[in-house]
Amino acid sequence: MGIDFVPDRNLYPFTSRWFASSAGSVHYIDEGVGPTILFCHGSPTWSFLYRHVVTRLRDRFRCVAVDHLGFGRSERPDNFGYTISELTRVLGEVVDHLDLEGYVLMGHDWGGPIGLGAATARADRVRGIVLANTAFWPITALPNRAFSVVMSSDPARRRILENNLLVERFLLGELGSTLTSAEADQYRFAQPVGAREALAVMPREIRAAGPLLHQLERTVPETLGDKPALALWGMRDMVFRPSSCLPRVRAAFRDIEVVELSGARHFVTESAPEPIAEAIERRFV
Repeated sequence: MGIDFVPDRNLYPFTSRWFASSAGSVHYIDEGVGPTILFCHGSPTWSFLYRHVVTRLRDRFRCVAVDHLGFGRSERPDNFGYTISELTRVLGEVVDHLDLEGYVLMGHDWGGPIGLGAATARADRVRGIVLANTAFWPITALPNRAFSVVMSSDPARRRILENNLLVERFLLGELGSTLTSAEADQYRFAQPVGAREALAVMPREIRAAGPLLHQLERTVPETLGDKPALALWGMRDMVFRPSSCLPRVRAAFRDIEVVELSGARHFVTESAPEPIAEAIERRFV
């Protein structure tokens, strides 16, 4: 199933492109020229999350930002599970289709493990890694697992599917004072009623994706640990707390720079796009 949502060109001034993956039609943007950066979003966002960073970097970089199946303008295929493993496989197809070579991966939230899962299988084609408020190891913290249990319950699942709970409460609850009403609507309209199954799956994946995350915990340092890396962290994030996450990120990469975004919470590219773009440019231009 597709959706009819068309972004506001004033807010998302990019050309939409499409790739027919083995599971469904994937929407992406491909802006600018230069070294390639592949931007991977998490839940409950879409490539709109990266708009400010892309507009700042596309005069120096080729910026490719993907909407995972079930998110943004991408298709909502039937008989697709929307698991992190499946989304990783589809992203790998996108990387192969675009023949990305020497690319820098940027991943936020679930975009971290999805992007890293595709990258570990193509490590010789990866130039560098940028991670922002994410995790690529099993998520064992009690608050995160409790969130997974509660949000996977039937009542919460109905609220996600019928009332867009994850967008309204968690995304816009954090960013309400940062976004204009038109910007907030771009997140709402990208997840219309009847097209939110991927959102409903994501909380369960905190526990269900354990085997994949165990694998990444081992393979990321093994295959990507020598790549230049950059960690951009919202220091007020209560989901991926810097005190527990940053030491693990530092330990995985031998050549890593960490930028602490002191006033930012989880959705860092919305609250701190300028220092993020500047850090990426310094590290990878």
